Amino acid sequence: MVISGMLVTPVMMRFDIRVLHQMTIGSFLSILCCDMIIFRACMALAIYFRKRPQYHRHLVFMASCQLMHTAFVRLSYLGLHDLLYPALDALIVAGISRDLAVDDRINRVYVYGLPAMIVLQHGPPTWSASIRVGGRPRRRRF
Repeated sequence: MVISGMLVTPVMMRFDIRVLHQMTIGSFLSILCCDMIIFRACMALAIYFRKRPQYHRHLVFMASCQLMHTAFVRLSYLGLHDLLYPALDALIVAGISRDLAVDDRINRVYVYGLPAMIVLQHGPPTWSASIRVGGRPRRRRF
């Protein structure tokens, strides 16, 4: 999943720039790569802790929440802009509230994982800057 995501992302970016003439799409490359890094880290740790279900289950849940990125991107079509990361974090907060209701404590995975995800999601200000990639669109000759 991670390998195909890292390979397909630049190809689709190039398609968006050259065919669809979306010149500001290049700024999203770092966001998509960051999502793949978070997913990869959560799944790698889940595999490492597969014999400790109290960690494994929560890590797989956090990785699955990160995959919801593509679903929450569609919220912008409904007029709900800038809700991508708060919606992802709200899913993890739902997992935290479940732990509080059932176990009366917050799992360590959430204590360390959620702040790390929030830092990576927001990143440096240059990540969200609108970068013009590829120059001007080429004209076709007929």
